[in-house]
Amino acid sequence: MSRRQLVRPDPSTGWGLDDDDTGCTVLHVDMDAFYASVELLRRPDLVGTPVIVGGGDRGVVLSATYEARRYGVHAAMPMARARRLCPTATVLVPHHEDYARISAGVMEAFRSVTPVVEPLSLDEAFLDVSGAVRRLGSPARIGQLLRDRVADEQGITCSVGVASTKFVAKLASGGAKPDGLLVVPHAQTVAFLHALPVEALWGVGERTAEALGRLGLRTVADIAHTPVTTLVRGLGEATGRHLHALAWGRDERRVVASVPERSIGSEETFPRDVDDPRYVHRELLRLAERTASRARAQGMAGRTVVLKVRFADFTTITRSRTLRERTDVTREIHATARDLFDALALDRARLRLVGVRLEGLADSATAPRQLVLGERAHGWRDADGAVDRAGARFGAGSVRPATLLTRR
Repeated sequence: MSRRQLVRPDPSTGWGLDDDDTGCTVLHVDMDAFYASVELLRRPDLVGTPVIVGGGDRGVVLSATYEARRYGVHAAMPMARARRLCPTATVLVPHHEDYARISAGVMEAFRSVTPVVEPLSLDEAFLDVSGAVRRLGSPARIGQLLRDRVADEQGITCSVGVASTKFVAKLASGGAKPDGLLVVPHAQTVAFLHALPVEALWGVGERTAEALGRLGLRTVADIAHTPVTTLVRGLGEATGRHLHALAWGRDERRVVASVPERSIGSEETFPRDVDDPRYVHRELLRLAERTASRARAQGMAGRTVVLKVRFADFTTITRSRTLRERTDVTREIHATARDLFDALALDRARLRLVGVRLEGLADSATAPRQLVLGERAHGWRDADGAVDRAGARFGAGSVRPATLLTRR
């Protein structure tokens, strides 16, 4: 479907270009296969082919193109299974710096339309455009404006749901995928919902769906026409009332402009379990470098360094340390993570995964720094800045710590 098509009609309703979007001032905008789409900017020769973004045979799928999804591949699936399902797919390693950069551009486009933006992740957000209608036109026209801007400025596509509530707007964007826009008129909200299966409702996972099935409830309409007391008896007070309200399109939550990202991090699942602390130290340096680079790309610095360790039996622990000042320096983050790891005294325990995360984020330009007597005019922060500039010019990883040049 062309990006210029304003509304993707729903075959079951016939809704199309002239749908009434009066009062539908909630938009849910979701990038299409975001991580895979960003990787295709580097590899345009792979457009139209199955592509999986992930790493190793023991990691999980981060994203997959729609061509790969036709084989059953989806996000969070183990990479080994994804390769079996789609053996012809090209597997690409993720470039988190690119995702952060393009996400920042997308969110900037959203905030140029309305200050009321509630990001859910790097690649999706709710928008309340009630204050922009007089300036920019109807909600559907605003949704199309955003689609055009994202495609023109970032080179990727997104899908937009337009509705009167957050819940319905999110369902609509899912129905518009890929690369579409769907309006659910306020007066048609109940009709739109009642045709859907119970799994479409927020809060209905596998177990809740089984419980609803035992009650003979298969569609949203079934839930809507079931007495609340019956739902409460079968599902519990909170869940029963919550699902009944959603089934009638009632969602009182407003779009809330949220605070910036609270943490930045990276983790690595090893190709095989490891027990060599020197190997782990190198991986912690790699992860610290990646985390610090992402923080600097977003203009953020953090005060708390968190270490994550997962053992061969999948037991997972975390340790953290709060620093005296916020930092975005690779060396400082790595030194702290390494100290946290050494303090565990694992005695050659076999590890499956390690991760490094930076929390307590604030704008690095305004974060206070304690001056130190005798401090050099140029230090590790300047060195990291030089690495960032080299990476922007010659490609990520063009300048790396010598330790990471050792064969893994």
